[in-house]
Amino acid sequence: MSKVGIIMGSTSDMPVMEKAIEILQGFDIEVEVDIVSAHRTPEKLFDYSKNAHTRGISVIIAGAGGAAHLPGMVASLSPLPVIGVPVKSRNSIDGWDSVLSILQMPGGVPVATVALDGAMNAGILAAQIIGVSDTCVLDKILVYKEGLKQKVIEGAKQIKK
Repeated sequence: MSKVGIIMGSTSDMPVMEKAIEILQGFDIEVEVDIVSAHRTPEKLFDYSKNAHTRGISVIIAGAGGAAHLPGMVASLSPLPVIGVPVKSRNSIDGWDSVLSILQMPGGVPVATVALDGAMNAGILAAQIIGVSDTCVLDKILVYKEGLKQKVIEGAKQIKK
């Protein structure tokens, strides 16, 4: 069974990152959640990044605010796909510092980047990556997408009444 690692720079990021946890649990995907600070616990960052794949993790979602080095540093050290979640933090410049820190990675060190505070989409993207090789997860994603479609159809019906 596949597992997604969800890490963040501090506990203050948890309200945003909970959305990734919830969506993945809805797809019955196991999650491993931890606090890993790129600046305050660099040794833990190195260990986590280099060894996540040995613990059965298939995808890493890394959320960070401010300078937001966590996703990029993880991507530089891990063989796994990394999804970065820019988090608008109290010391942020409207979140743009986080977005650009995660988005503007050098060639050879990709980080898939979702919208500011977009942890839900990070969870969905992680599930879709896993769904490529896990038909049970893929089937759940298909049902989820159909549900999104039905919500729009129902909304259109309601608006016409």
